[in-house]
Amino acid sequence: MNLKTSKIEILSGLTVALALVPEAVAFSFVAGVQPLVGLYAAFIICLITSVFGGRPGMISGATGALAVVMVSLVSQHGVQYLFATVVLMGVIQLLAGIFRLGKFIRIVPYPVMLGFVNGLAIVIFLAQLGQFKTVNAAGESTWLQGSDLYIMLGLIAITMGVIKFLPKITKMIPAPLAGIGIVFAVTYFLGIDTKSVGDMADISGGFPEFSIPQIPFTFESFKIIFPYALTLAGIGLIETLLALTLIDELTETQGRNSRECIAQGLGNVVTGFFGGMGGCAMIGQSMINISSGARRRLSGIAAALFLIFFIVVASPVIERIPIAALVGVMFMVVIGTFAWSSLRVMTKVPKIDAFIIVLVSAVTVAYDLAIAVLIGVIFSALSYVWQSAQHIYATITYDESKDLKTYKLRGPLFFGSIASFKELFTPKEDPEHNVIDFSESRVWDHSALEAIKVMAFKYKFLKKDLKLKGLSQDCIKLLDRKGITVICNKEKDPHYSVVVDHDLTAGH
Repeated sequence: MNLKTSKIEILSGLTVALALVPEAVAFSFVAGVQPLVGLYAAFIICLITSVFGGRPGMISGATGALAVVMVSLVSQHGVQYLFATVVLMGVIQLLAGIFRLGKFIRIVPYPVMLGFVNGLAIVIFLAQLGQFKTVNAAGESTWLQGSDLYIMLGLIAITMGVIKFLPKITKMIPAPLAGIGIVFAVTYFLGIDTKSVGDMADISGGFPEFSIPQIPFTFESFKIIFPYALTLAGIGLIETLLALTLIDELTETQGRNSRECIAQGLGNVVTGFFGGMGGCAMIGQSMINISSGARRRLSGIAAALFLIFFIVVASPVIERIPIAALVGVMFMVVIGTFAWSSLRVMTKVPKIDAFIIVLVSAVTVAYDLAIAVLIGVIFSALSYVWQSAQHIYATITYDESKDLKTYKLRGPLFFGSIASFKELFTPKEDPEHNVIDFSESRVWDHSALEAIKVMAFKYKFLKKDLKLKGLSQDCIKLLDRKGITVICNKEKDPHYSVVVDHDLTAGH
């Protein structure tokens, strides 16, 4: 790594660290814990995942999706139970990495990814709207008005303008960092009074200290924390792996899913023992990092070190940074994250894909990113099953000289297409001799084999001859045990396996 690359990585890390502060503080409030609990989580997880993770350039820390799950645990049982839950969450994620469960992220269809990205952009945008509120003398939260609102909007516009146009002049400094610096200088030297980081919370503190969570080590405690830990681990891994996939596409590189799962798990285990609220990949901050030019581990390490420096040493300076500058940076992240191309292709892609994009986006905004992705994957799978079930048909020929009727089957035979399969045959009207040719079809599961068996027994009951051909050796063995005649031709028969229970293949 040369000096120029190192400078880009370090400055990108500084930009990310500045953007991490208000996010970590805000998510701490959502979870019902002190701001330092979120800041310590951001520092520890960002550092560990940057060093050991499978996706250089990706930033991890305290996130809102996890915070909304944590709030009920904290309110009912206290923050010590949260720390224990975060440790167990990390252990589950470690196991997911060790057993390479991260590879299942490949089953997420592209329309779901588009919906995820669009929903995420909307969530990031909506999260910034809270910065346009202030607390009045009566302790009520109200929207900014008058000069305060105009100053806020003006500073946001300056930040976004710098980020948009500075790269056309020079790339010596990351545009988001330059935007923050310029707005800070404008407000400082002109004496402009506007909402700052310090108005959210006091971020000063020391280094995090090791402490074993103070909860009873009993089975009752385990029953309390395990459901939360399992939920947090799942949400954290889904968001992290989707973020990894997104960054892979943007950078045209390949991350390592299992390694990232292990790093996330390790980060959360350590965080739980050092008073942090746990976390996962932060797509907004990751996008800032990538758009600033960072591609290596140094940027994440620098971000973590800058963050702890802010907490321990530089909190008086950081607390004076205008919130408007950070909001402007996040608005540019929103613009860069949203898949605008998806709007153009909505009328060109299949209606079901367009619906899935909208569905995942809506559920992401209304509920949660992880839930939205799960719903999208399930809906995509069901629509695929339905479409595949319609694609089975048969070409029928009749040989009068042999009184032989042949059904040449085409398309997949599985649990979803069984009803269509049954409708193809007319056993009562069929002649004395019949053949079903599966050479251009595929038998996928046990349900399909049962359907074949039932059809064969119908012909047998009517005292009509039915032979099967074009089946794999797997099918032949299983059907032969059931007394069904299959014409075997090892040279021409297809070679594939049927997904069935081991007990069935063993003849039990």
